[in-house]
This record gives sequence, structure tokens and C-alpha cells, in this order.
Amino acid sequence: QVQVVESGGDTVQAGGSLRLSCDASGTLFRSYVMSWHRQYPGKERDLVGFLNRDGNTQNVASVKGRFTISGDTVKPTMYLLMSNIQPEDAAVYYCNIYVLGREYWGQGTLVTVSS
Repeated sequence: QVQVVESGGDTVQAGGSLRLSCDASGTLFRSYVMSWHRQYPGKERDLVGFLNRDGNTQNVASVKGRFTISGDTVKPTMYLLMSNIQPEDAAVYYCNIYVLGREYWGQGTLVTVSS
């Protein structure tokens, strides 16, 4: 069984920065993909970016230049550094890990933005 735990959500002023963390534990294998998603109220979860076991990262176009994904691929732990946060970044952020054909989700961490 794989456990996924996010942390770091907070209230931040527009233009500020925040770092989210995701820790995965349990039975893990040599190949996996970790990803960040965010969800607005009443909407589906949208992909923000991912980190794979080889250390490759990719962000979606809407956050490029503002969000950076990094991590320790051995633990594994993944971070989402959010900078120049905008009101539209307010959401619940979820971490996902895809391993051996199954995916596991964390409980989510809330980011709110004050003006």
C-alpha cells in the first residue's frame, strides 16, 4: 500500500510565494510518476505538473515561469514552489503518484490567496 501526504498549504498574499510538499511512502518501485493537481470548487482536478523517477519535470503552460517542481526521487518527495501567486491559484492542491498501473492520491492541501 502506498501513502501520499501533502503539506504546506496556507493563506498567502497575491504576489507572494509558497512551497508545497508531497511525501510518498509504502511499497514503491523503480518507475513511477508523481504529479501535482489542483481543484477549484465544483470543478475537476487539473494537472499542474509532474516529476518522474528519472528526475524529469514538466509544468502546464498556465503556471510556467511561476511554479517550479522539484524533489528527491529516492524518498520520494516532491515540492511545488509557487511564486508570484495570483488569485486564480487559490485551490486545493493534490499530490498523485502513479506506480505499477495504479494511482494514489493524498488528502489535499488548501491554498488561499488574499489581496
